[in-house]
This record gives sequence, C-alpha cells and structure tokens, in this order.
Amino acid sequence: MLGKTYDDQVCSIARALEVVGERWSVLIVRNALFAGSTRFTDFQRSLGIAPNVLKTRLDGFVEAGIMRRQQYSEQPELYEYVLTEKGRDLAPALIALTEWGDRWAAPDGPPILYRHAACGSPVTHEVVCTSCGRVDDPAAVTALPGPGMPAERAERVTERAAR
Repeated sequence: MLGKTYDDQVCSIARALEVVGERWSVLIVRNALFAGSTRFTDFQRSLGIAPNVLKTRLDGFVEAGIMRRQQYSEQPELYEYVLTEKGRDLAPALIALTEWGDRWAAPDGPPILYRHAACGSPVTHEVVCTSCGRVDDPAAVTALPGPGMPAERAERVTERAAR
C-alpha cells in the first residue's frame, strides 16, 4: 500500500508497513479492534474517509488476511469486515503507538484509555526480556540477524555489531 516494496531491506517493519503503514489503514484497524466497527458504513461515518479509499484499504486487508468479508444481508447483498487472528494481533502495536502518542502528542493527556474488560485495570505495552523482565532503556536492545536474514547480510550485520 505504500507504493514501494522494501524486500531488499529484509526488514519485518518495512514489510508490515506495506500492509498497515498508511494512516487510514491504522485507523481502520483501530476502529475494528477497539470500537467494534465491522461495516463499511461504520468505518466511513466514524472516520470521514472517502468511499474509494475505504474500499481499497478493506480489500487490501482481506487480501492480506487481516480481515475477512462476511455476508450479513442477502437483500441487499451486504458484507461486514471482521478481523482475523492476524488482524487482532495488531492490537499490541496499536497500544504501543497510542502510548507513544499519549507521551509526545497529547498535551492535554491521553484521549483514550485502554482497560482490561474483565477487571477494568489499565492495559499497557512494554518491552520485556524473557530472562530479566521489563526493559526500560531502548538503547539496551540490540538487533541481531535472525533465521530469515540471508547469510551474506547476516555476516555484515554481525560484523557491524561486533565493532
């Protein structure tokens, strides 16, 4: 959807942005996740998005497996757009983006508070080391080659990290 592919970067962030990196895309997923929107008209009304743009984004989500179309009326033939597991897995990323926005772009305080439906407690996103627990300093996180990195690139990344 960005109009450019980033395959040569071998980067999961860039590849994810190809699917959800456009402003309307993130807001559509937000409304599906946290406002319960499923119908074309729900998204259009709540976002003020042009119908052609909305159709393109929803079709892209269906094609990417983030949403599935589900018929809810036969006469007229109407469909709703329901998040798949792949789409619901975007929730932590949106919560993290919200926390960043609350800190750096919300001068009057958070406009939305995420709460756990079962108990009402705040929901947050944090970076966690599987051995040590919460990691507060992003400088303490290093990026190393994973199994999806081509060997020649992995070697260069490992050499840079060793310096």
